[in-house]
Amino acid sequence: MKMFCPKCGAEYWEGFYKCADCGTDLVAGQPPEAEDEVRYVEMVEVFSTYNQGDIAFIKSVLDGEDIHYYFQGESTLMMVAAGSYARLLVQDDQAGRVRDILEEMGFIQPLCALY
Repeated sequence: MKMFCPKCGAEYWEGFYKCADCGTDLVAGQPPEAEDEVRYVEMVEVFSTYNQGDIAFIKSVLDGEDIHYYFQGESTLMMVAAGSYARLLVQDDQAGRVRDILEEMGFIQPLCALY
């Protein structure tokens, strides 16, 4: 059975008990992958605004719902000087949930009302 360092991921043969690189105790078998590993996530735009108050309120609600988001262009300088709006981007798999939340808060219209 192979041994692995849970800290740096180095691989060793059975019979080794400490990592030669970092001194951490080895574990039998492959350790689980770290959750903080970098991965590609598809982000989609679900809302845009010029209003800093809207941005702050939406951020507080999404933080409370533990939803990962990014407001692109939320800088006051960009919104005022450049005339651009802030775009709310969320993970593709959470877009429906975020649209429902924004609809409940009155920021967007129901999709069926648009047709």
